Amino acid sequence: MARKRGRGLSADDRKIWDEVRRGVTPLSSQRKSPAPQAEPPKPKINASIPAPAPKSTLKPASPKPVIRPKAQPPVKVDRAPTLAEQLDAAPRQMDRKAFLRLKRGKTPPEARIDLHGMTLAQAHPALIRFLNDARARGFRTVLVITGKGRASRDDGPVPGRRGVLKQQVPHWLSSAPLAAIVQQVTEAHLRHGGSGAYYVRLRRSS
Repeated sequence: MARKRGRGLSADDRKIWDEVRRGVTPLSSQRKSPAPQAEPPKPKINASIPAPAPKSTLKPASPKPVIRPKAQPPVKVDRAPTLAEQLDAAPRQMDRKAFLRLKRGKTPPEARIDLHGMTLAQAHPALIRFLNDARARGFRTVLVITGKGRASRDDGPVPGRRGVLKQQVPHWLSSAPLAAIVQQVTEAHLRHGGSGAYYVRLRRSS
């Protein structure tokens, strides 16, 4: 026979139901509380790496301008002119073309004298005799050989000029008694001795 709906529990059923309820634990009480989250590990500081230096707020000092000394002009050293330069600077007493031919060695000397090895006392009178004789014979161009001379062993801070005769002969030729018969003097060309000899141009005899 079917049980009719709407009828409540009997006393025995209610007693059994109460015992069942007392033995049942609610699901909400069985849920575990979430585990606390672990803190993230702190970064390790490496002591070998130096900490960055703090930025300086000071402005760098501006570099000082470099002052360079002014370039000095080259020092000019005045030197005494050579004998060849002195002779070339002397007034020309003969025709220009003839003078250039003489300097270039294109006018062969008609006579020559070699004063090598002579002292000043020997060379001066020998030169006077030679030039007077050459003029008397009608020669116009002669060669006087003096040599270049030897360098001094101790010239000192200012070296002297070489060759006593080489220095003295032009002075003799421009002084009395030879100045009256000598027209022009110039250093010889290399073919005739170069700086160790002189061309002497004689005046015509009257």
